[in-house]
Amino acid sequence: MDKPLSSLDWSLVQAFLAVADTGSLSAAARSLNASQPTLGRQIRTMEEQLGADLFRRQPRGLELTETGAALIAPARAMQEAVRQIELTAAGQQAKLEGTVRITASVATSINSLPPIIAAIRAAEPDIAIELVPSDDTQNLLWREADIAVRMFRPTQLDLVTQHLGDIELAVFAAKSYIARRGTPRTADEVMTHDFVGFDRNGGIVEGFRAAGFPVDRAWFKVRCDDNQTYWHLVRAGCGIGFAQASLGRADPDMVEIDLGFPLPVLPVWLTAHQAMRHTPRIRRVWDMLATGLRPLVS
Repeated sequence: MDKPLSSLDWSLVQAFLAVADTGSLSAAARSLNASQPTLGRQIRTMEEQLGADLFRRQPRGLELTETGAALIAPARAMQEAVRQIELTAAGQQAKLEGTVRITASVATSINSLPPIIAAIRAAEPDIAIELVPSDDTQNLLWREADIAVRMFRPTQLDLVTQHLGDIELAVFAAKSYIARRGTPRTADEVMTHDFVGFDRNGGIVEGFRAAGFPVDRAWFKVRCDDNQTYWHLVRAGCGIGFAQASLGRADPDMVEIDLGFPLPVLPVWLTAHQAMRHTPRIRRVWDMLATGLRPLVS
């Protein structure tokens, strides 16, 4: 080797891992928000410093050489060490100021969080809030968010969680739909009605089957995975659908329907990395989120 491993810059190892994970320079560049030529130069620099080829070109991209594969484990260890340094440093920030990044589902971000965030801003004007509405799982370990509001209990290590309570679900139809099709009263009548279902998410199908209704995805003639769009489809009269009970009951154009079987609840969890949970600004926002969300759950 031309230089010892200790001379390697972290950016080179980061580029190496990104290419190893994605299999191509272009995909790695996108994941790191860098240019493809920059990634290419970083890989060549690392290979020159180590005196070995790390990748070989294949028709479908780049494949690790034997040397490259052997370096994955120590490179991951270096990545973990950098992550711990960043988290520990961030966790030591003592001032009640700075930015807190919150991620939550699109529905929660629209329907529940705005007044809570307004209260946080009024109480703590030196804390900036970044809200990431997303139904994807954001990675708290890599600080894509500081605090997450989840409708499930995260299971990763190094996370602190707090169960705030459960949100009741209910079944609703638009008054326009009821006027046109009537209200289902029996299991047989339920099977003759239109329901708005999910597209790729199998949750509603599984719920119906558990209740004894032998339905499949095709039974739902209108399907959508985005919860906000889903609710507007139900409100427009496309069919009967499911929503948070408080949301539907507050809408004068909607009618609540009893299908005759119990519905699951949505658990609400606050989650943060344990190193960040004790940062004053994050702890303050955590506490205010808990206070603001608690009246919405049972």
